[in-house]
Amino acid sequence: MAIRDKLRANAQHLLQPGETMQSVFAAQTASPYWILVSYWIVLFKNAYRVVVVTDRRIIVAKSGRASTTRVNDVVRELPRATRIGPPTGMWYKTSTLGERLYIHKRFHKDVAAADAALATP
Repeated sequence: MAIRDKLRANAQHLLQPGETMQSVFAAQTASPYWILVSYWIVLFKNAYRVVVVTDRRIIVAKSGRASTTRVNDVVRELPRATRIGPPTGMWYKTSTLGERLYIHKRFHKDVAAADAALATP
């Protein structure tokens, strides 16, 4: 099963009745560049988040420290009008989701899709 499919399946319990998921992707709270200094800094400082973009809102949920596909407690909810990108670079850094998050390049197309759905009436 692909990572996006796992994220979608694990995030289903966060949806309200009638709400549809538009995009879902993983992010992390610590800069991945700390790995250049010490692996242990990233291991203890980092926490993963799952961002679920629906037709009504954006949900940022905890995922834990070891796995990016688990979807646990909701950290915050944001209005759907929030623009996340445009993502650039290997690790896109954003603060628009309520905390500084780093999004890997593999999820940049998911961020772009979420912003594109926002532009569509």
